[in-house]
Formats: sequence, structure tokens, C-alpha cells
Amino acid sequence: MDFGWNSAELGFRNDVRAFLSENWHGDSFEEGTADEDAAWAQTREYQKQLAENNWLTMAWPEEYGGQAASFMEQMIFAEESGLVGAPGSQGLVGPTLMIHGSEDQKREHLPKIAKAETVWAQGYSEPGSGSDLASLQTRAVRDGDDFVINGQKIWTSGAQHADWLHVLTRTDPEAPKHRGISYFMVSMDTPGISIRPLQQMHGAHGFNETFFEDVRVPATNIIGEENRGWYVATTTLDFERSGVGRAAAVSQQLGKMLDYQRGGEAVREISLAERHQMAEWHMEADVGRMVGYRVAWMQSNGMVPNYEASMSKVFNTEATQRGARRAINMLGQHGGLGPLSPHAVMSGFFCQLYMSSVSRTIAAGSSEIQRNVIATRGLGLPRG
Repeated sequence: MDFGWNSAELGFRNDVRAFLSENWHGDSFEEGTADEDAAWAQTREYQKQLAENNWLTMAWPEEYGGQAASFMEQMIFAEESGLVGAPGSQGLVGPTLMIHGSEDQKREHLPKIAKAETVWAQGYSEPGSGSDLASLQTRAVRDGDDFVINGQKIWTSGAQHADWLHVLTRTDPEAPKHRGISYFMVSMDTPGISIRPLQQMHGAHGFNETFFEDVRVPATNIIGEENRGWYVATTTLDFERSGVGRAAAVSQQLGKMLDYQRGGEAVREISLAERHQMAEWHMEADVGRMVGYRVAWMQSNGMVPNYEASMSKVFNTEATQRGARRAINMLGQHGGLGPLSPHAVMSGFFCQLYMSSVSRTIAAGSSEIQRNVIATRGLGLPRG
């Protein structure tokens, strides 16, 4: 692996920094604010600006609305975006469609994603089928040229804003649990779909329950082969877990704490032990960044990261938790005040982060699942 930057990549990084400075004026968009609708509107407007610059899907082929940028350039963009808390490029369903989708599906959906015309949400987890995703029970039954879906999904991030949902269903209940699963694209305006918000403990509404009652979906909306959706889904998860943006977010959080301590507003001087913790935080940010670089390097060389992506995901989400815990302990009682308190430090950023960081080690596969992947696929250990 060579993580040196050539002159073109260095120039691109400067271009990204200039674009972010001019166009992104929000805070860390994931943490929840007093006005979530306004934050979402700001995010969508920013994504449209990205699309105008062909940066929303920059690594995609030009025929689908990308600019055929290298994975390293895409990684640079994700890293710089994470450092300022800005939304990154589109991922997940797009790369999955490129690998497993039909030509008609690619022509219909990929250009709209690239132009920021459609928003997608992911329908995977169910009550009782989260970490053990293959035990899902949402059913899709063939009826002529359609499938009829019934069931429930949970933790559907962003469903309240989505135009489309990519969803796993069971199409063969007699098959072993990792087989008999099919992967559908479902328009959110299809009759029979309803969503219910899940308010998180920090007040944000990021997750939802999604219900399907006799939802009719064309058979042509299957991604990949019928009953082979599990293998398509693992591709999506590999892309979901591989972003370097998480590592950049750790650096951003550390930077916020350093700026606060250096700015003369700190309620007290941090102790020597806390300085050591800050040093550990800095080292974790560097390690997480290098792990993320490795994943980007693999993608740039035509490989699909698997256990390497799990390493990046588990390390950086747990580093986020540790960093948030360090911060609120250093801030003392002020650390427990949220954005609505007039006495909150840094607008309650670390209070929000501490509460939201719990879900980050669960979403996209829990840390336990990631360690199983690393053990079996990376180290070759037998399944227990």
C-alpha cells in the first residue's frame, strides 16, 4: 500500500477544501438539532450543489452520472467532508446496482441518484432480526408479474425523507436462512407502506419503523437473482462499512475539543491524565485513518473489501464512543447539557455525540458481528 499523494490528488484535496469552505455552513449533520427539518433542507441543498459538480457520485462511470474519479479521490473527498461534518458522496445502493443490477435498473435509477433527484433508505433490520439479519421474516409472495410484500422493518434511517427503499425480503421460507432471500427496490409512494418515527434519546428523529401491508412490487424490481438477495446485500454492507469518513469524524471531534481547550473558554485546566487521554485520542484518529486508507486502496485496485471494511467500521465507531466519553468527562457537569440548554458547552455537541455514538456501533452491523467477520474471514478461525 502506498499512501503518498501525487500532485493531482493534492490539488484535488485543495479544491475540495475550497468547495467545502464556500458551500457547507452547517455543523455535524448527524447529531440532531433543534430544527431537524431545517437541517435536512440544508443537507439536500448541499447535495444538489455536489451533484452540479459531479461530486455526489464522483467515482461512478460517466455514463451513470459520475466522473470516473479514482477511489482515492473519492476517499479524499469523504475525508475532507468528515473533517467539517459535511454529508459525503452517495453510496450503498448505487455501487450495488452497478455490480448486480440489470441494465434497465441502472439506466433508470443511477442517473437520478447522481443528480440528487432521489433519496434512498435501507430496509434491512427487523424486530428480532438485527445482528442475525438472515433470520428476517418480511415476506414477498409471487403474484403474476408482481410480488406482494408484508412485514416490518426497523431502524430505517431517513425513511421519512426517502423516495425509494432497498429492502430484503424472504421469498422462499423453506430454504436455509441465508438463502431464499430476495433484494427489492420499492418506491415509498407504493400503497401499503407506512412509517412511524423512532425518537432517539438525544431527541433526534433519524430512525423509523417501516410497515408493509400488501405492498405490490414489480418482479423487475429485484436486484440480482430471486432467492439470492443475501449475497447482493453483503456487497451493500461492504460499501457501507468501508468509508474513511468515520475516521475523519473522529479527527473532527478531537479538533473541536482541542479548539475549546485552547480558546480560553474551558471551565478548568485539564489534568495530566486527561492530556494523556487526548494523546490516545489523537493516536486512535491516526490509526482509524490508516485503516480507512487501506480500504480505499483495495477499492482502487478492483477489490471489494470485506473483513477490512469490518475493521474500519468497528475501530472508528468505537473510537467515536471513546472520544465522546473522554470529552464529557473533561467537561464535567457541563458535558451533560444538550443543545437546548443555555449553559451548554459547544452548543451541546459532545452531549449529543455521546448519546448518538451508542447506535453507531450497532448500525450497519454491530461490533460483535464485525469481530465475527474479522475472525472468520480475516483470521480464518472456525465458527463457534
